[in-house]
Amino acid sequence: MAKPILDDGLWEIIEPILPKKKRRFRYPGRKPVPDRNALTGILFVLKTGIGWEDLPKEMGCGCGMTCWRRLRDWQKDGVWIIIITVLTAVWAI
Repeated sequence: MAKPILDDGLWEIIEPILPKKKRRFRYPGRKPVPDRNALTGILFVLKTGIGWEDLPKEMGCGCGMTCWRRLRDWQKDGVWIIIITVLTAVWAI
């Protein structure tokens, strides 16, 4: 079995950093991809260098555009730089 990209210990550190979801009242549509799944997809794309549209659906991360949008939103909110800082600190050990 392959080692997961985002293990439970690392997720416990990153989860509180992420912004809280805004509740959708009108036209709720389908449920959003969980943050952990989106982050796994983002890290997979960044690690492998594949295109966003080539993200395997079997990973359960949603489509590549979903992960890209989540990355864009986290960058806009200033959260992505904190996530990268945490990841580099943990992975450097």
